[in-house]
Amino acid sequence: MDDAIDLELAARVGDALRERGATLGVAESCTGGLVGAAVTAVPGSSDYFECGVTAYAYGPKRRLLGVSREALDAHGAVSAPVAREMARGVRDRADVTWGLATTGVAGPGGGTEDDPVGTVYVGVAHAAPWGSGASTATASRYEFDGDRAAVRAKTVDRALTELLEAIG
Repeated sequence: MDDAIDLELAARVGDALRERGATLGVAESCTGGLVGAAVTAVPGSSDYFECGVTAYAYGPKRRLLGVSREALDAHGAVSAPVAREMARGVRDRADVTWGLATTGVAGPGGGTEDDPVGTVYVGVAHAAPWGSGASTATASRYEFDGDRAAVRAKTVDRALTELLEAIG
């Protein structure tokens, strides 16, 4: 089923976080809380899940996550720079090991020639030990087919997969 979220994947993410004593915060736009819901559907998720922020509009992205006006003006909410800033913002504001962010066009409207319906960005930010200089933030672009529910479910699964890969 295209709109089913993989809760086994969420459990694997939880196991990886727990094994490393790591924590997670999520910042969501197009997924509207589905990433946080998937993570917290796993029993014991309170061991590693700290918070979720659904920042659907520019204002909350700026106020709650610290996304810069410059990134929003220059690139728009559906962009790699904004996904990176969202992931960094939730990581730093929640003071967690990992920040995970989603932003995109779930549809059915809202797409453009450059970012058609189904375009999403996933941001992953890691807080390395202080003084190591090894903290990172990345963003990846995807285009998913399907209706709104399918795009959102695929985005959740892709975000959790990216996080699991980053955790190692």
